[in-house]
Amino acid sequence: MTEIPDFYNDLDSAYAEAWRLLDDGVTNVRAPFHLPAVATIGTDGAPRVRTVVLRQADRAGPWLQFHTDRRASKVAELQADPRIALHFYDRAAKVQLRVRARADVHGMDAVARGAWDQTRAFSRVCYRIDPGPGTPLNVPDGYAEPEPDDPDVGFETFRVVRAHVQEIEWLYLAGQGHRRARFQLSADGYEASWLTP
Repeated sequence: MTEIPDFYNDLDSAYAEAWRLLDDGVTNVRAPFHLPAVATIGTDGAPRVRTVVLRQADRAGPWLQFHTDRRASKVAELQADPRIALHFYDRAAKVQLRVRARADVHGMDAVARGAWDQTRAFSRVCYRIDPGPGTPLNVPDGYAEPEPDDPDVGFETFRVVRAHVQEIEWLYLAGQGHRRARFQLSADGYEASWLTP
């Protein structure tokens, strides 16, 4: 018989498990939550989705953070409409999270500087690519990746997206019966409720 986890019938434990998996996604590059799908509203009104790397998770905030290039389409999309959704799925844990948030885009400020200073040199190359992400090319390698002596080259195009979490929808898939819950977050904490799976 499968052991029933603590969070199976307890909303607070389910919420704690969600943040434990998010924290693991930040620190463990092999964790499924390390690479969430992120959805924005395109400037044409159509949905856009892509995979990003989860860089920070702050339960107290509450917010989630990833990095991008100011020239990437998601930056213009978030500046036009800051609503963002993130999707996480861990097949082994049998947990899915759907996160609804509002995004702030940070560039050339203290948040961006702190993140840049923690970024490895090989990752910084992405922000020096010319032309910028999404630019049409005549040949597949028709872009340059300069490697200057100054480690700050690329910082001007580096952006931090901080997604301020408003809602987490949690789904646990179990043979003995699935569990689904909604957590609505505010500065005062969260309100939790069960949902039909």
